[in-house]
Amino acid sequence: MTGNTTILVAVILFSIALIAWLVLRPSITATRAGKMLAFVALLIFPVLAGGMGVSMQLEHSKTTQFCLSCHVMEDYGKSLRVDDRSFIPATHFQYNLVPRDQACFTCHTDYTMFGDFNAKLRGLKHVYAYYVGTPSQPIKLYQPYNNRECLHCHLGARGFEESEAHNKDPQAMSRMKLNQLSCSTSECHNIVHNVQQLKEATFWKEPSK
Repeated sequence: MTGNTTILVAVILFSIALIAWLVLRPSITATRAGKMLAFVALLIFPVLAGGMGVSMQLEHSKTTQFCLSCHVMEDYGKSLRVDDRSFIPATHFQYNLVPRDQACFTCHTDYTMFGDFNAKLRGLKHVYAYYVGTPSQPIKLYQPYNNRECLHCHLGARGFEESEAHNKDPQAMSRMKLNQLSCSTSECHNIVHNVQQLKEATFWKEPSK
């Protein structure tokens, strides 16, 4: 149990204890101090516990473990371990180019002012489709992948800026930065998850710790 979880559980238990005490001893609320105690027990602590719970779950929803907990995402999780450097997500995952514990979130969050918020709204749609509706097959992005999500990390990096492939065409670099030339569909980095190829793939085994 993490420190935040321990604090949340403590707040919930303390709130329940206070409420139970007020139910068993309603006469306490006759005094001003008792009214203040009731206000704290019935409003402040529940709101505090709710806010902490929401914050913790939002953070949990960023984890790779959470994203891959849906059955329809299992193959995408497997694709992160394909032993082939031409698989872009696999390379990023295996070489720690993205945090492994937030690999999905790192590459599939719109890095705009409302990026996290929009990602959470889409996540709610996914939860609805998984538990109430029918997940679409095959899984598709809501819109074409924006170079902005790549440039969030790679822009300014020497490997990106000085790459021979990126500078072979004098216009290519500026077009990539303007999202006019896609990083993922330009026959350069076009092998993404490619889950349909997993049956023929070999997989990297992470060294035991």
